[in-house]
Amino acid sequence: MDRRALIDSLHPLEGKVLTALAREVQQAQSLEALAAATQLEPSQLSMAVEWLLAKKLIRVESEVVTSQVSLTKIGEQFLQSHSPIERALATLRTASDLGQSYTIQELQAKEQIEPSQMSGVVGTLKKEGAIRIVQGGYVQATGRPSPTAETLRGLLEQLKDGPTDLAAIAEPAQAVLKQYAVRRGNTQEPFRIDERVTREYSLTGEGREAAEALAQVGEIEEVSQLTPEMLKDGSWRHKRFRKYTISLRPPRVAPGKRHPYREFLDLVKLQLVSMGFQEMRGSLVETEFWNMDALYMPQFHPARDIHDVYFVKNPTHASAIEEPFLSRVSAAHRSGGKTGSTGWGYEFNETRARRLVLRSQGTAVSAHCLASRPLIPGKYFSIARCFRYDQVDATHATDFFQIEGIVLGADINFRTLLGLLHLFAREVAQAKESKFLPAYFPFTEPSVELHVRHPKLGWMELGGAGLFRPEVTIPLGVDVPVIAWGLGLDRMAMVALGIHDIRDLFAADLDLIRTTRGKF
Repeated sequence: MDRRALIDSLHPLEGKVLTALAREVQQAQSLEALAAATQLEPSQLSMAVEWLLAKKLIRVESEVVTSQVSLTKIGEQFLQSHSPIERALATLRTASDLGQSYTIQELQAKEQIEPSQMSGVVGTLKKEGAIRIVQGGYVQATGRPSPTAETLRGLLEQLKDGPTDLAAIAEPAQAVLKQYAVRRGNTQEPFRIDERVTREYSLTGEGREAAEALAQVGEIEEVSQLTPEMLKDGSWRHKRFRKYTISLRPPRVAPGKRHPYREFLDLVKLQLVSMGFQEMRGSLVETEFWNMDALYMPQFHPARDIHDVYFVKNPTHASAIEEPFLSRVSAAHRSGGKTGSTGWGYEFNETRARRLVLRSQGTAVSAHCLASRPLIPGKYFSIARCFRYDQVDATHATDFFQIEGIVLGADINFRTLLGLLHLFAREVAQAKESKFLPAYFPFTEPSVELHVRHPKLGWMELGGAGLFRPEVTIPLGVDVPVIAWGLGLDRMAMVALGIHDIRDLFAADLDLIRTTRGKF
């Protein structure tokens, strides 16, 4: 490229950066120094630097990565009102002085600490010997200090005046800082660690030639169009007109399209309907009866704890449960009823059966279907949205979709189920590898779990399946074998769409939505 063509190819912003770098003959300059020299906005300077790097007129002379620590909004609150671990320990010490005691639940309610935080607080204080749990589940202060609480307070005070380099934090305190730093899936933490990249730039040989050519020509104002005023006064002779390059890529047009996860759900439904399945539908709000009791899940089962199921606040209970299903299911729980089983051997609580919850498993839809005189033989499916109290991470969410299905027939057996599960893994999840592992569920026997290999996350459980027990089918009026499955559609979509984090399925990132495509 000759000198004139080189000058014509430069944007005015690039010219300012080249001129600024040429002033320092043997010294590289940082972005801060270039901003002061050129008086450009940060966005303008960033664009100009990227353009010059692409044209190989400048190079990165050095790059230094430093970590900076700052307080989040949560950290600012902790600075003023103390962190949960400090509040809990102070309350227990005061109670000990007064001869009082608290259970973990009472302490949590008194200090208004979130359940997810409370477990970490108790675990840390107990490990450090600052508290002990005595008979009756009461928590007592031992009088020993908590290094974590003291270090946390010191960090809050150290960072109250603004961001600080991580290297300035004492080594023992860094472990506590990283423990309480914001990370993906847990944003309610007091500290944030950000990486700051400092680069210095210098001219290449070609860049120095371009800077010299610019200096000889001098600064000429660039304009994008010729106006009548310029023609009249002749000022066009002293201006440089912006070149129009037809080889430049046009702006990307982003037409409307369905969300990739919605496309995936529609395809799953189409595939199942094409296989002869009929769709089942059900309510998001269910009674414990249909969500658990009808599935032969005993009322003392740990999965019915408040930490696994969301309870409806108002109204709390349904008015009634349909008969004869209530009587049959309660008899199955107490003594087995007419199922040939001995049952669970406890007194069934019909009031609890009317308790309203958010549906925690798609199998509740299957229970309704079995009670509605389904076709025999018959095949049914449901794309059911479910809710469970869970810690959100790359493979877990508090609400999710399950692909729920049942097949009824006199000739249906466990081998039929395994064949269907293998088909779902291959055709729906688009998984290259799958495997079965033995499992236990109160409502199926035998039971199995389906696992598939995610290309990045490794082996991942999709869900459970099995042959419905007679204690489930007979009280609901079905006397033929029934195979059932409940698979996580969100996880299947992660494999099919090549997504590595379940939260990306519901992200507002338009670029991710526009570029994500399935393998089907």
